[in-house]
Amino acid sequence: MRLQGQVGSTLQALGVGESPLMTGSAQDHPEGNGTPPLGPEVLEDVTDRAAEFATKRGGENVGTTDILFAVFEVYGKLFDRVLYMRGTSRDELVERLTAAAAQR
Repeated sequence: MRLQGQVGSTLQALGVGESPLMTGSAQDHPEGNGTPPLGPEVLEDVTDRAAEFATKRGGENVGTTDILFAVFEVYGKLFDRVLYMRGTSRDELVERLTAAAAQR
């Protein structure tokens, strides 16, 4: 996501680099058994949720913003933590995306 579309541009503007977003042990994950959601099931879940976001906004295609909000839903606080570790937050990211959309 950091390299594609509006979300990628915004993440780059916030200084979020291309390094892998997961660091440390999977056991560091505070919201469950230590394993973040992975695999085909989570990919399908994110894809379905992103399509729902696109449909609700009347979009003909799924955009990176739709995918981002689906990831927010699926990964919750874990994704917030990853953003924090990269020097930003969900709020800052959404604020910048909103401002960029308003300029279009």
